[in-house]
Amino acid sequence: MDADSAETIALSALAFLADDPPRFGRFLALTGVGPDELRTNARAPRILAAVLGHLLQDESLLLVFAASYGIEPELIAPAQAVLEQQAEAANDDGS
Repeated sequence: MDADSAETIALSALAFLADDPPRFGRFLALTGVGPDELRTNARAPRILAAVLGHLLQDESLLLVFAASYGIEPELIAPAQAVLEQQAEAANDDGS
C-alpha cells in the first residue's frame, strides 16, 4: 500500500461518511473531530487515518463502504497503517 492509494481510499471513505448526515454526525461525535477542523485539515494523514479507523470499528459500515466504492475491505487496515505512519512522521518532524 503506497501513500497515494491510502489517501485515495481515505478520501473516498470521508465522502462516503459525508454523504449521509447521521453517519457523518456519528463519525464526528465518536472521533472528536469538529467540522471546522475537518474543513481545515481534511487531507491531513491523522484525519484520514481517523476516518479509516472509524470504518474499521464497524464491520457493517466497512462492508457497505467497500461495496459502494468497489474497494476490497482488506485494503482498509493497510491504508490506515500507512496514514498513521505519515501522521507520526509529521509529529516527529514538528509539523
